[in-house]
Amino acid sequence: MRRLALLTVSTLLLVLALPALAFAQGAPSNADLSLAMDTVWVLVAAVLVIFMQAGFAMLEVGFSRMKNVGSVVAKILVNLAIAAILFWAVGFAFAFSDGGALNSLIGLKGLFLSGTADTYAGLTWTQVPISAKYIFQVAFCAVSLAIVWGTMLERTKFAVYVVFAIVFAGLIYPIIGHWIWGGGWLGTLGMQDFAGSTVVHLSGAMAALAGTLLLGPRIGKYDDDGVPQNMAGHNMPLAVLGVLILWVGWYGFNPGSTMAATTQIADVSLTTTLAAAAGVLGAMFMSYIRRGNVDVGMGGNGAIAALVAITASCAFVAPWASIVIGFVAGIIMYATLVFVDNIGVDDPLGAIAAHGMGGIWGTLSCGLFTTQALAESSGIGNPGLFYGGGFTQLGIQVAGVIACGGFVFITSLGVFAALKATIGLRVKPDQELNGLDVSEHGVYGYAGQFMATDDRENGNGKLTSSTRSGATEAH
Repeated sequence: MRRLALLTVSTLLLVLALPALAFAQGAPSNADLSLAMDTVWVLVAAVLVIFMQAGFAMLEVGFSRMKNVGSVVAKILVNLAIAAILFWAVGFAFAFSDGGALNSLIGLKGLFLSGTADTYAGLTWTQVPISAKYIFQVAFCAVSLAIVWGTMLERTKFAVYVVFAIVFAGLIYPIIGHWIWGGGWLGTLGMQDFAGSTVVHLSGAMAALAGTLLLGPRIGKYDDDGVPQNMAGHNMPLAVLGVLILWVGWYGFNPGSTMAATTQIADVSLTTTLAAAAGVLGAMFMSYIRRGNVDVGMGGNGAIAALVAITASCAFVAPWASIVIGFVAGIIMYATLVFVDNIGVDDPLGAIAAHGMGGIWGTLSCGLFTTQALAESSGIGNPGLFYGGGFTQLGIQVAGVIACGGFVFITSLGVFAALKATIGLRVKPDQELNGLDVSEHGVYGYAGQFMATDDRENGNGKLTSSTRSGATEAH
């Protein structure tokens, strides 16, 4: 009993002494704890941005017709996968590494994420590990790629998605990222694009415009006189769910671009929230003025356009300015969508209006509303026109929009033209009428929608004559 008591007391003393021993051997420093917190925040923000792919999926499914919803989710999955691998292999290095004599244009070191922190000079301002930097930045690349396809739904060959994704994620997007964020010429000039109104959203929209112009409108979109016809999506609740997921994801997008767990996160979240809310109201206001009712889909696109717009300026403007930026973005989006529709450009998702014009307006808004205090604290650029900065910053923003938009449009047009001349961009007319779910993937997004009973029981994906007529009527 005496030995047992001695053993028990010794064990208790040892357990009590362990924390002190661990502390004496090297307790984590404040710097270690700060780095750990920054890393956790960056990874949480990255997950939010990656989850935006679910938002794009639901938005596109909701605005698509039932016969094409399976092709939408297939495209989302393969593009996320391609972006992850290509950006790891070459894209991250092209965007953020030191390019030597060509550094104003592109980075050339650290392929396959093989460099040290100093290799990726464009991101040395944040101390989180390289792996965390990659996870966060590849999420942005995947968002930009997702934007490309919003205009090309319901008629594009699946192979086109694959080939263009390789070029876009591996080269086109990283070059724009390097110009502004990686130490390139626009960053040197002081262009302000905190989270990517130009880098992410305008890039995706200009690639989308290039592809759409070569692809042409969906069958039935325009009548014989060229008047646009309503081709409504099949599920508005899913579309709005997509909008809300994207809105939540934007709290990783904008506040996450601090890439550090600082109090700036709260300020950026505030401007992001106010802008999005104002965008909804701006678009709904335009809908009521033009149509006499409130279009729910337009309200959703208004939120997205405003979120796109505030993405550049969220860390540079006062809260009141974010409301102005968001409200104007909703108005611009609505007007652009109507204009694009009337000139024969079929954009089922409104990506050109929301991401393209929203990106342009948001980038230019920095040249108008950036405060002197925030410009000085960030160390990027100058105050905007309304804060005594003159036209200097506005001129830089205009140059960035023209250069980046022009580069992405021309290079994307070349890639799509090459694809059109070789494998072709568009599915056959009968495949388009029957739906891409069957022709491109051999399955239905909604398994029972167009399949006859015997087809469902036998498990084959062939269309009966009655099914074909039903699918054609549903186009």
